[in-house]
Amino acid sequence: MNEYLITLLLTVKLAILTTIILLIIGIPIAYFLASSSSRFKPVIHSLISLPLVLPPTVIGYYLLVSFSPDSWLGGFLEKHLGFYLAFTFEGMLVGSIIYSLPFMIQPLESGLRSLPSSLKEASYTLGKTKWQTLYKVLLPSIKPSILSATILTFAHTLGEFGIVLMIGGSIPGETKVASIAIFNEVEALNYASANTYSLILFTFSFIILLGIYLINNRQHKLF
Repeated sequence: MNEYLITLLLTVKLAILTTIILLIIGIPIAYFLASSSSRFKPVIHSLISLPLVLPPTVIGYYLLVSFSPDSWLGGFLEKHLGFYLAFTFEGMLVGSIIYSLPFMIQPLESGLRSLPSSLKEASYTLGKTKWQTLYKVLLPSIKPSILSATILTFAHTLGEFGIVLMIGGSIPGETKVASIAIFNEVEALNYASANTYSLILFTFSFIILLGIYLINNRQHKLF
């Protein structure tokens, strides 16, 4: 199979899996942050938002150390599960989930916060549980926020570089995604190949962002 295609398919696979997993775990977290009055919320917010301010290489370094067989986590996974995270696609996926977490949580939390409290109260009055209210009443009311969170997470994962390079390295067909391929091609002075990867990512990212704005504008006009 063509090297370009293999690299791009791996990139898309990483972005899709990261987005799906974050959507599953992000909705309950965002709901907790939007509705809870816990005193630990600032700590949770800070931990979730760290990837926005920390260099990705810092996060990647600490994750790589944690995934090492010499660490308690890496050693446990290797000894008891025969599972390796350092320089594997699975490790790169874990890093992407952590690094893209705020791009999923923040739009969802913002959307949930914007809803009037009367929606929840009416649902509770009708006998719905907390989680039934979330999935049957609140989430259908914030479809634009869910769409934005999903697409932004996907697009952000497509362009990740530092953290995937630190954790995954550059193993062709295993961990070599498009952003790493661009870096490698530039280092080797293969500017034509670097331009091909860059143009594909640029075009794809632009189309995704354009889709977000068009859909959100349409939603605003409907309401």
